[in-house]
Amino acid sequence: MPLDDADGGAIAVQPTEITEILNRPLSQELLARDLTRLAYVAKDGTPRSIPIAFTWNGSEIVLCTTKNAPKLPALRENPMVALTIDTEVHPPKILLIRGRAELDVVDGIPDEYLQMNGSYEMTPEQRIEWEAEVRSLYDGMVRIVVTPTWAKLIDFETTLPTAVEELIRQRAERQHA
Repeated sequence: MPLDDADGGAIAVQPTEITEILNRPLSQELLARDLTRLAYVAKDGTPRSIPIAFTWNGSEIVLCTTKNAPKLPALRENPMVALTIDTEVHPPKILLIRGRAELDVVDGIPDEYLQMNGSYEMTPEQRIEWEAEVRSLYDGMVRIVVTPTWAKLIDFETTLPTAVEELIRQRAERQHA
């Protein structure tokens, strides 16, 4: 199925290609980070991009949110999402993922929520207090499960944005003309 690449061009991505990209060491490093940016279309038709904690279970990205989160009606109406996981160094390392969000309402606190907040620096005492506060606040949560249908890794060393690759190709053609 044709999908847009990172810069808008149509490309076809096979499941084996997605797996290969996501299994690269740099992708695995990015998938171990705390935050992603979730992009979706809000109920009013305008785009949203929000930072949100996540965890990668080897085949899906799992995000957890409150049962009354404003993003949920929008995701029920249009479940197509994009995720960006990146670094704050130069050159940046960027993992772009697209997929379909499936919503799973659960009682209590999902294990993934506790896992995705596990890398924040807390003393054991702070962790106990935080977990008690979370359990007292939420009677349930919604797991937003995204199975990747498209992925691109940009490291600015071996991979570049498609538009930059095109400019480099055009420059090479001009120099050889």
